[in-house]
Amino acid sequence: MPSETTVPRLFAPARFYKTALSIALPIMLQALIQSMVSLIDNFMVSGLGDISMSGVNVAGQVLFVFMVFVNTICMSGGIFMTQFYGAKDEEGMQQAFRFKLLMGLVAAVPYFLVCVAFPRQVLSLMLIGNTQADLILDEGVRYIRIMFFMGIPMTISMCIASSLRDMGQVKLPLVVTVIATLTNTVCNWLLIYGNLGFPRLGVRGAAYATVIARFVELVIFVIMYIRNKPEFAFRLTQFFKIDGALFREILKKGALVLFCEMVWVMSETVTTAIYNGRGGADVVSGMASSFAIANLFFVAFGGIYNTTGVIMGKSLGEGKLEKARQEKTWLLSGSALFGLFMMLFGFATTLIIPLVFGRLSVSAIAICRSMVVLMSFFMPVWVYMNAQQAVARAGGDTAMGAYTDATITIFVMIPMVFLLGIYTGIGPVLMYLSVKLLDLVKVVVFHIWLKKERWLRNLTK
Repeated sequence: MPSETTVPRLFAPARFYKTALSIALPIMLQALIQSMVSLIDNFMVSGLGDISMSGVNVAGQVLFVFMVFVNTICMSGGIFMTQFYGAKDEEGMQQAFRFKLLMGLVAAVPYFLVCVAFPRQVLSLMLIGNTQADLILDEGVRYIRIMFFMGIPMTISMCIASSLRDMGQVKLPLVVTVIATLTNTVCNWLLIYGNLGFPRLGVRGAAYATVIARFVELVIFVIMYIRNKPEFAFRLTQFFKIDGALFREILKKGALVLFCEMVWVMSETVTTAIYNGRGGADVVSGMASSFAIANLFFVAFGGIYNTTGVIMGKSLGEGKLEKARQEKTWLLSGSALFGLFMMLFGFATTLIIPLVFGRLSVSAIAICRSMVVLMSFFMPVWVYMNAQQAVARAGGDTAMGAYTDATITIFVMIPMVFLLGIYTGIGPVLMYLSVKLLDLVKVVVFHIWLKKERWLRNLTK
């Protein structure tokens, strides 16, 4: 009979999960506050009607793509940042931070082009077949031309905040987010409806409020960076002091992460465009409002992903491979239970839909409620999938997502949604359910892939 030490434990001691929660909860709270900002924006803009809200949310899809792009760059650098932190290699951490900044600023270029040069042409792709496309586009263009100014401040802030989280320092980003959120909320109240003598700017007011909040966020992070000098900090004159071999290695790993995430973004953008073509402004605003609500429980994804990366990346960077193997089991088991809890939380959020979006049309509210219930059901699957991806990427195995997730998305999901859009008359909610059932297949494939332990590597050597 094997000894007790050789029997793998499915769940960790309580102290392990206490440590994990000490990392995850501030990250989730930060994400929740950011989601509340989005919800407040949607609440205030919804008072302007279905068309205004549709315009803001169509333009927001461009911002969504850009944020995912920058976040993916931060995740790619973070794979190495956490391991260099575990190895106590400050030069390696600085190189990983340089990668994030340099590539993040490169990513801002296409964002600027969309916002300034081709906003209407790009946004129109999201409204093919919509019966009120021209009116929605007018509002969307007004909004996105102002959102142009938040590109660089947001990029720098995300690079600094993600690097702090990679080291397990999660409280400062949380505090900065609270300040930025309060700034955004107050400016929304002043500028959207013209309170306290300020001009009534409508959707442009919502954009100005976001830009102001992002600049406040940047200033605080820069002051912290200069005063505290975290381990990854370097002087501006050293910006181009790049270790070419390491940069190429991060880029090699990051390319697969970027490919996987961009495929996901493309699929979300394509499916959203097809959903939007199933009616008028009520469909656009109804679907958009459902995601604004769902973001309140989607905070679980970032918490699980970052916590898994920090804990396992540190163990792998220290060369403690057996410890990392056991942590993988504990984190996946914990994420499964956590996903069930977040499902119940998701159901509870349906109660606030009439309060937040009561000024939308009856049809839009009905779509919103159905989507929130549907997404809540999928939470256990999605939380577990995020943990699986985080385990693989913590050890540099970025191929799992690129080869499995992206393959299923490109060759099965996207053709499926096109066929459903062309040959059926089903509504957006049922269409969403049809394509998301594929995530059950991904969980099984990820499970088989992780058993090969290609992720069990120390990248600092």
